[in-house]
Amino acid sequence: MLLQFRNLTIRNATVKDADLLASWWNDGKIMAHAGFPNGTGETASEIAEKIKKETDEDRRLIIELDKRPIGEMGYGRESEDTVEIGIKICEFSEQNKGYGKILLSMLIFSLFKDMGYKKIILDTNVNNKRAQHVYEELGFKKLRVRENSWKNQLGELQSFIDYEMNQGDFVNFAK
Repeated sequence: MLLQFRNLTIRNATVKDADLLASWWNDGKIMAHAGFPNGTGETASEIAEKIKKETDEDRRLIIELDKRPIGEMGYGRESEDTVEIGIKICEFSEQNKGYGKILLSMLIFSLFKDMGYKKIILDTNVNNKRAQHVYEELGFKKLRVRENSWKNQLGELQSFIDYEMNQGDFVNFAK
């Protein structure tokens, strides 16, 4: 996948990105929202092996701003017509600038138009209010809250919100 809009690029992650992904994934500040306040502990070589096994149905993506990596996205096929997505802008200096809404629009448009998916799903921690706002602006509908459904690395119970979007609900911010 290669998507471009203005100075933003979404591209497939490659083995060359494994060191960068490892540095992000092992930074507890970046990963705390996902339940890993101590980082994931994955090595660059483990991440490289995962990247080698990816397919067009399950892919890690790198987000670039002016050709500089600032985060990651991913998608994975759940069924014939449903795909799950995720996003992380890992460079804190690039957060809260509106890039997430545009980047998600780029990906969602491609998943609907180019790849033929009918439904997109995702989840987020109930404490991640910024993400919830972005998802709802894009047209995602809240399905349910999963109370205390998972423990993070510190043993703290975490609750998540499940969202879904059908093509007709999509509000595209990358026009």
